[in-house]
Amino acid sequence: MEQATTQEALRKRLDELRQLLNEYAYQYYVLDKPTVADSEYDRLYHELETIEADYPEWINPESPTQRVGDQLLDGFEKVRHAEAMYSLGNAFSEEEVDAFIDRVFKQAESDQIQFMCECKIDGLAVALTYEEGRFIRGATRGDGIVGEDITTNLRTIKSLPLQLRQPITAEIRGEVYMPKKSFLALNEERDALGLVPFANPRNAAAGGLRQIDPKAVAKRNLNLFLYSGVYTESFSPVSQANLFEALEAAGLRTNSLRRLCSTKEEVRDFLRTISDQRHDLSYEIDGIVIKVNDVSTQQALGFTVKAPRWAIAYKFPAQVETTTVREVEWTVGRTGVVTPTAIMDPIALAGTTVQRASLHNIDFIQALDLRLNDQITVHKAGDIIPEVTSVLVDKRTEDSVPLDIPSHCPECKAELIRAEGEVALRCVNPICPAQKLAQLSHFVSRNAMNIMGLGVKVIEQLLTKGFIKDPADLYYLTEEDFLQLANTKEKSAKKYYTAIQGSKTNSLERLIFGLGIRHVGAKAAQLLAQSFETMANLQLASNEQIERIDGIGEMISQSVVSYFGQTESLELIKRLIEADVNMIYQGITLAEQADTDSYWAGKTVVLTGSMETYGRSEAKVMLETLGAKVTGSVSKKTDILVAGEAAGSKLNKAQDLGITVMNEEEFLRSIEKSEKSE
Repeated sequence: MEQATTQEALRKRLDELRQLLNEYAYQYYVLDKPTVADSEYDRLYHELETIEADYPEWINPESPTQRVGDQLLDGFEKVRHAEAMYSLGNAFSEEEVDAFIDRVFKQAESDQIQFMCECKIDGLAVALTYEEGRFIRGATRGDGIVGEDITTNLRTIKSLPLQLRQPITAEIRGEVYMPKKSFLALNEERDALGLVPFANPRNAAAGGLRQIDPKAVAKRNLNLFLYSGVYTESFSPVSQANLFEALEAAGLRTNSLRRLCSTKEEVRDFLRTISDQRHDLSYEIDGIVIKVNDVSTQQALGFTVKAPRWAIAYKFPAQVETTTVREVEWTVGRTGVVTPTAIMDPIALAGTTVQRASLHNIDFIQALDLRLNDQITVHKAGDIIPEVTSVLVDKRTEDSVPLDIPSHCPECKAELIRAEGEVALRCVNPICPAQKLAQLSHFVSRNAMNIMGLGVKVIEQLLTKGFIKDPADLYYLTEEDFLQLANTKEKSAKKYYTAIQGSKTNSLERLIFGLGIRHVGAKAAQLLAQSFETMANLQLASNEQIERIDGIGEMISQSVVSYFGQTESLELIKRLIEADVNMIYQGITLAEQADTDSYWAGKTVVLTGSMETYGRSEAKVMLETLGAKVTGSVSKKTDILVAGEAAGSKLNKAQDLGITVMNEEEFLRSIEKSEKSE
């Protein structure tokens, strides 16, 4: 009786937590008006995770913990839209907008028509299907008739409600986009890895939504605005203004930067106002959409073969300026990538004065045939990053000078390398001074050694004074050393020293990530630490041993082996050991995970098709509880395929590879037997 009472209380608390967290997420991500501190949200979220871990049968798809799953997608199923998703006709001048308005008045035979002017978000059009307020499916626009099912990836967008505040059944449409801040961070990361940066946020958002791994989608930090829908009995606004009210009442995110206009003059004023403001927005827009406000008038005007007669998109003219390149600056990043930047005569571009523009890499420079003193055209890629777009070769003068591509690091003079298949020049000298500040900042960061309070300015002073040269030096600092830094009192010195000493006990995965080994992110560091358990084992690991880890490929294995093949790296590890920094993984190792009586312990399992007894997420939780690893795709590493109805291509592949296949009945018997043996 007491246990039942405890479970009832926990179930009640779980429902309360879901409601609270969903409400806080709505206030933060939809309304942009947070009402609770991040720490409080994190505390409640952790409490919810704990309850769901103890009672996985209570998990439902609307839980805040279920936005990002572990399962990789096999591909994207086709989805037919409830109604065609039309494209819009374009207007490239105010005169063309005036002509559109005149045409609407004439065709509607009325002089009392209002127009809703909305920002044209530069992203990826999507259609969201809700049934009785529950998010069922999300799809891309595709060809307007048939799109691709990207439901799993859309669930990673935190401003997309999984359960509406009203029981609406309808297809709601809008635009997924990448905020400018996220776009800049993503391109910085790609530059560091020697990858070609995305040209604009729209491409990054579109590419993100078509990732096979939902966790990779979540890292893109995408967002969305909703602005239309297929009207139904439970969702039938009478105007575009009324539509926005209905969307907001249901808990859906809309863009408040819109205006209801009654005249050409009012429409023109809105176009000009937004054109002046658009560079200050946190997201990219490429125009203004002008729609007839009244729904009955929209229906009367109808559609052409390609577009509605009641709406048009005014496109902003692209701003391109001409200037002269005076020099090319080569800078070295944390991972050793040497990046070229054009230094130009200053120009006014998209609201700012610009004197520097990205040249990306040598291939880009050679394709342009860029020389010093050339006249060039520049624009802001995605209205954010100044980028050279062309060289005006016909205006080239005799004083133009071919560029010298560096063969040695501009800072440490070590020879630069260009790996096969990469576009980046790279300095591989681990003690290159230009890389030190960024490397040390990474080492102390939250996801690495988490040395609180030791910011860039403090590290910069320590480097300048010669107190540190590499991460190991941090552990030999004294409180007296910190007192020699500018604006550092005894309290701060003690705080820095204590934080450094405290980080010595971190688990091995934090140290591996903190070392900044190329291509090794936090997840890869975790897998490496869990698999090899000690730093000594990892140092001796071969490419083949590393690549046996599910989730680790050739690129990471080569990078790890190369890193530990360098004398400087081995010396760094030696000094860290001498400073008593922990070199052992402190989590549950793979060996411990497999050491149970469960039949499933240590086995790699793939679920496919549908089962009557359990949903896929429930089956996954059960298997992981019994020590199995559940993955999304069949490979030679797969031990068992659990095949429900309509298993499809995964079943065929498993049979071809000779992998054990279980039907639902066999699966249930095995689960029951495993649970009894525990």
